[in-house]
Amino acid sequence: MPHLHLEYTANLTGLAVEKTLLRLNNVLMASGQFGSEFDIKSRAVKVETFQVGTSLDARGFIAVKLSLLSGRPPQVKKQLSDSLLAALQDMGDWPEGIQVQLSVQLVDMDRDCYSKVAIG
Repeated sequence: MPHLHLEYTANLTGLAVEKTLLRLNNVLMASGQFGSEFDIKSRAVKVETFQVGTSLDARGFIAVKLSLLSGRPPQVKKQLSDSLLAALQDMGDWPEGIQVQLSVQLVDMDRDCYSKVAIG
């Protein structure tokens, strides 16, 4: 735990996806909220078909959803959200002429119903 899902629009062609996931994983580990780096699982999905708003202007987004076991106080979740958003903002050069939205959403997973095993 946690599970990090990153969605990004296909027009963000310069996004270094693997580097971004590693950076976000490091932010999570540095938070002190997770016992082992091995527990952090992240993945990225490129969204080929999308629409941002109603304008035909070039737009895109990166949306992060972080699923956590329930029970953390709101201030801890807010700190995690803010840290991930800051890391996204620092990812580097954004494409010229594309308006990009960045977002982070935290989701609680029922601690009593989550199961996991590591093999190997």
